[in-house]
Amino acid sequence: MYRFPNWPVVGVVACLTWVAAALPTVALAQDWPQWMGPQRDNVWRESGIVDKFPAGGPPVLWRTPIAGGYAGPAVAQGRVFITDYVTADNVKVDNFERAEFSGMERVLCLSEDSGEVLWKHEYPVRYTVSYPAGPRCTPCVEEDRVYTLGAEGHLFCFHVADGRILWQKDLKETYQTKAALWGYSAHPLIDGDRLLTLAGGEGSHVVALDKRTGAEIWRASDSPETGYSPPTIIEYAGVRQLILLQPNAVVSLDADSGQKLWSVPYEASNGSIIMSPIRVGEYLYVAGYNNRSLLLKLQADQPGATEVWRDKRNVICPVNVQPFVIDDVVYGMDQKGVLRAVQVPSGERLWESDESIGTRPAGSETTFLVRHEDRFIMFNELGELLIAELSPAGYEEIDRAKVIEPSNVAFGRKVVWSMPALANRRAYIRNDQEIICVDLAAK
Repeated sequence: MYRFPNWPVVGVVACLTWVAAALPTVALAQDWPQWMGPQRDNVWRESGIVDKFPAGGPPVLWRTPIAGGYAGPAVAQGRVFITDYVTADNVKVDNFERAEFSGMERVLCLSEDSGEVLWKHEYPVRYTVSYPAGPRCTPCVEEDRVYTLGAEGHLFCFHVADGRILWQKDLKETYQTKAALWGYSAHPLIDGDRLLTLAGGEGSHVVALDKRTGAEIWRASDSPETGYSPPTIIEYAGVRQLILLQPNAVVSLDADSGQKLWSVPYEASNGSIIMSPIRVGEYLYVAGYNNRSLLLKLQADQPGATEVWRDKRNVICPVNVQPFVIDDVVYGMDQKGVLRAVQVPSGERLWESDESIGTRPAGSETTFLVRHEDRFIMFNELGELLIAELSPAGYEEIDRAKVIEPSNVAFGRKVVWSMPALANRRAYIRNDQEIICVDLAAK
């Protein structure tokens, strides 16, 4: 070790203090271990991120070939986890029917630094779902385990390091049901010692499984269809409430026991209910396809909710993208293909913009929103990363860069409908041909 020659201790300390003060403050890097990030809230809490993209766009550090899918990546412990579907069938179709397709679902573990495949697991799957490009659910990583859920209900728990199967469950077989029209799409949620996932079937719309063994702890709720809305936990009225947005109701369960607390009827068109319920202060907002919206006021003294308004026009009814809340304003992509800001509880639309997509607004157009400090990092279906500011006053774009090609189809146009992971000052982005690592560190 180097020693300061003949320097008094006080001089060494003063020198080191000066050096430390001169160094820039650097936040620790942060993983993205599940859907919507570490706290499942679509907030990226790292510093040292670019304010604008460099000329020519942000550098791509590596590319790894993969097959089809809508599932976003998870990044944890120096690894990237992604799922896909390998098939010789033409699955680039935006059908609304249950045609059959045969192929292999895969779980891939890549090196975060190089994109090298460290391990993989594959298993045969016959798809009977619409939009059959591949799996939908982002892997979920906790400690030495990674959980994946395939489009036809194959639920796995793998060992992170080597891909050993710790347990597995076929949800369709176990709960005597079938996949929803667009497949199993509700990202599972870890809650303490439990893994919560939508299963479907009689009395088992949601199930709580032991996260280490896969053994069932409880099952709860009936629904005519499974739907696609991920399980969401809020704390209100002194109770941890598991909120389920079913195709026929908004349901609250005791998160520990699965016991029903309250329910409010809701009618989802074509069973299409996708967003997670979002809390805005004392209100709960849900919405889905065909302008089906509902605002509830939560009871403060005991678990319960009352309707404030329903099916209000010109609010945000998302189909692919989770809305974001700042104070009393909800920002998000409406089914119309535009970005909107809506105030709660009035339901007043503050503004509407199609700039996040570009020049082709159309139904179900998609831009994913992640907040970073006082701005948003966004990714649209054209394969573009955007930096923008969203406020009650409007949308202000700072920069955009094309980083990947849209490789699937929807409503006759080319799209990429997969949410990136933002981790360790990088963006991990996939289409149906490759996954790439994009450097977003400020230089």
